[in-house]
Amino acid sequence: MSGAYDESMIDVSSDSFWEVSNYKRTVKRVEDGSRLCTDLMNCLHERARIEKAYAQQLTEWGKRWRQLTEKGPQYGTLERAWSALCTEAEKVSELHMEVKAALMGEDYEKLKNWQRDSYHKQMIGGFKETKEAEDGFRKAQKPWAKKLKEVETMKKAYHNACKEEKLAASRETNSKLENSNPEAQKKLQEKVEKCQQEAQKTKERYEKSLEELNKLTPQYMENMEQVFEQWQQFEDKRIRFFREVLLEVKQHLDLSANHRFQTIYHTLEDTISATDAEEDLKWFRSNHGPGMPMNWPQFENLDWSNHRSSKRWSIVDCSMDLNRTLSRREKKKPEGVTLTGISPAGSDQPAQPAKTSSSVSSTEKTQDWADEDTGGNPFSTNGNGNPFEEEPASPVTSVPVRALYDYEGQEQDELSFKAGDEFTKIGEEDDQGWCKGRLKDGQEGLYPANYVEPIQ
Repeated sequence: MSGAYDESMIDVSSDSFWEVSNYKRTVKRVEDGSRLCTDLMNCLHERARIEKAYAQQLTEWGKRWRQLTEKGPQYGTLERAWSALCTEAEKVSELHMEVKAALMGEDYEKLKNWQRDSYHKQMIGGFKETKEAEDGFRKAQKPWAKKLKEVETMKKAYHNACKEEKLAASRETNSKLENSNPEAQKKLQEKVEKCQQEAQKTKERYEKSLEELNKLTPQYMENMEQVFEQWQQFEDKRIRFFREVLLEVKQHLDLSANHRFQTIYHTLEDTISATDAEEDLKWFRSNHGPGMPMNWPQFENLDWSNHRSSKRWSIVDCSMDLNRTLSRREKKKPEGVTLTGISPAGSDQPAQPAKTSSSVSSTEKTQDWADEDTGGNPFSTNGNGNPFEEEPASPVTSVPVRALYDYEGQEQDELSFKAGDEFTKIGEEDDQGWCKGRLKDGQEGLYPANYVEPIQ
C-alpha cells in the first residue's frame, strides 16, 4: 500500500477569509456603507417630522389654555403663573422648530454630501469603490487560487490510484483463495504492481504540487492583507464620520432643563462617545478578516473505511447579491404626542371662544369656562382637529420617473413600487423630501423623492 485514506481530511472547507472568494464580504461592506448613509438620513428625516408635529401641538396647546385661563375663574398672581405654562410651551415650540431645521438643514445635508463624495455610482450599476475592492482582491488571490485548483486535481488523481491499487490487491487475494490457474494469478499480480507504481507517481505529483502551493501562500497572504487594509481604512472613515454626525445630532436634540432629561442625554452621550473605531475594526478582523482561523491544505492519505470518492471543495461559492434591494423605509405619519396632565374631552373640533362684552358677569365667565372645558380639544390645530395636517399640495407637474429601489407604502396615501417601475411625478418635492405621483393603474399617492430618478 502506498498510503492510508483519512476520511477526516475530506471535504475540508471553512468560512475563513482566506478561502477562495470569501473576500466578497469585505467587498459587500463597501456597498453597505452607502446604504447605511441612506438609512441614517431617513432616520433623521422621520425625527424632524416628529419635532415639527410636537412643536405645532405645543403652540396650539399654549394658545388654547391661555384663552381658557384668561376667561376662567382664576385670578391674580396664580393666574399669571398658570399663564407662564403657556408661555413656556410657546418657547419650547420655537426650540423644537429649530431642532427640526437643524436636523434637516445641517445633519441631513452633511450626510447627503458625504455619501455623494464617498460613493460614486457607475453607469452600469453599483459603485466605483465596490468594483475597485473586487478587482484588488481578485488580483491578489488569482495565482494562489490557480495553484490550489491544481493541488485539488493532483489529490483526486492520487486517491483514485490508491483505490485502484486496493481493488487489484483484493482481486489477487481472491484468486489465490479460489486456486485459479497460475496464468490468471500472474496477470493479477502484474496488475497490482502496475497500480502500486501509478499510486507512487501520483503521490509524488500531489506532494510536489502541494509544496509549490505552500511556497505561494506567504506572498498570497501579504497581498490579501494589503488590499484588506486599504478597505479597512475606508471603513474607518465611515465609522468616524457617523460618530461625528451622531454627536452633532445629540447636541441639536439636547434641550434638557431638568435632572431626568439630563440623565437621558448624559446616557446618550456616553453611549455615542463609547464608539471606538479601533475596537470595531478589531472585531471585524477577528470575525471576518485575516484574524480568522484557516484550515490550510495538508497532505491527505486515503482511508479505506470509505471507498466513495470525495474531493475538497476547490471554490467556496459564497457569491452575494451586491445589488440587493435596499431595505424598505418606513414613513410614518406623526402620531399625537401625549402631554401629561391634559385629558381632552368632547368633540375633535377646537373650542371657539365666545365673544363677550364688558358687562358679562362672573357667572357667565364661569359658564364659558365650563363650556370650553367640556367641548374643546387641546390637541386640535384647525377646524378639522388634525394637528398633523400635511402642507398644501405642490403645483401640478407631470414628469416621468423610474424607481431606484423597492418601496412599500406604510400608509393609505402612499404608493408602493419595485425598483425599475416607471410612473409619473405629479407634485414637486416638499421640504420633507416627499413627492406626489401617479402609477400606471391611476393610483395616486406620496413617495420618497430620493427613491426615484427622472427618465431622460
